[in-house]
Amino acid sequence: MKDSKKEILAWAFYDWANSAFATTVMAAFFPIFFSQYWSYGSDSATSTFFLGLGNSIESLIVAVCAPVLGAIADRGSYRKKLLIFFAFLGAVMTSGLYWISIGKWPVAMVLYIIANVGFAGANTLYDSLLPSVASEKKVDFVSSLGYSLGYIGGGALFLLNVLMYLFPSFFHLPDEIAAVKVSFMMVGIWWIVFMLPLVFFVKEPEGEHLSVRTAICDGFAAVRKTLTSLKRLKQTAIFLVAYWCYIDGVDTIIRMATDYGTALGFSSSSLIVALLITQFVAFPSALLYNIFGHKVGIRNALLVAIAGYTVIAGFGFFMTNETQFYILAVCIGLFQGGIQALSRSYYTRLIPKEQASQFYGFFNMLGKFAAIIGPLLLGVVTLITGQQRYGILSLIILFVVGGVLLVRVDDRNIEKDLEAFRAAE
Repeated sequence: MKDSKKEILAWAFYDWANSAFATTVMAAFFPIFFSQYWSYGSDSATSTFFLGLGNSIESLIVAVCAPVLGAIADRGSYRKKLLIFFAFLGAVMTSGLYWISIGKWPVAMVLYIIANVGFAGANTLYDSLLPSVASEKKVDFVSSLGYSLGYIGGGALFLLNVLMYLFPSFFHLPDEIAAVKVSFMMVGIWWIVFMLPLVFFVKEPEGEHLSVRTAICDGFAAVRKTLTSLKRLKQTAIFLVAYWCYIDGVDTIIRMATDYGTALGFSSSSLIVALLITQFVAFPSALLYNIFGHKVGIRNALLVAIAGYTVIAGFGFFMTNETQFYILAVCIGLFQGGIQALSRSYYTRLIPKEQASQFYGFFNMLGKFAAIIGPLLLGVVTLITGQQRYGILSLIILFVVGGVLLVRVDDRNIEKDLEAFRAAE
């Protein structure tokens, strides 16, 4: 039954579970540790290039798999099973970073790539469960609730990990290096433990009980069908291309912000404090942005967030001190949860509900294909110019193109597109 409080909370708590990876690992300790520990002896521009390349490789893998994964889940009723598999893969690979020693950046990068594949693959299935958990009336709130719980849950563990890093002796750890490694292990455990409410209380949507082999074959056929379907769903297609552009810039800023701060000479403690600021500003902002979206319209709220990120990228280019970095952290927190949550919920209005996993596979695929370009663009520009500032500045192009395309999505024609699509099926 949709809108069950127990199912909604259980679904939203997966955001609490996996956001520990997004904060402690992806946004904070991995970029810092990669540049200062695993890439010890390399210059900052080279380290940035390899970090961006690793993020792009991971994104390419997920982008190729996501639509097929979604279609398989739709056809075979495997959404929860696949979600559990990918989440477990991500958690185990993250814990494995505990054992990687100094200078072993290739091994660290391989584990990080696989962990990211687990993180993103599970998110594809997680997003696809949203239409079965929440009605259209509550979908914006439930999507925002998930992100809000993610920010507070990921922020809570991150705060503990930061205290471990700043005061290792208090936690009976020998030094900061040990604190970071233990943090990787804690993220893996946290991820698995807080995934359990979804495992036990969120029902698997009904579907055909096919064999895995048949589901895979049907999945590939469904991908081709979805590509054909997008020709008839004009508003959906325009939104996906717009999303492809603007979410690229958002993800790149999330993943590369600490590396950028490191390159500017900011202390590790200042970078970590800035990330904590982002987390705890983003928690209420994600919920408040949902209210803002319903007052001005979801599409208009997304356009405001895109404009905000354009200013953030420009401000980042001119940033020179740690106080400005803290201001930037607040600004990112104000828009980050809103643009992610409302993009996800807005998309539910643009797709046929009976093919949710399949279309969410495309949604995540485009997000990941976009995330190939951003980190690689930033890394290549940095390597060519020798300055990370120009890489950050290049992200403005992505926000501008995404905003221009989003303006072209006509809310009045969405239902007409969907009715025509269903009639033609």
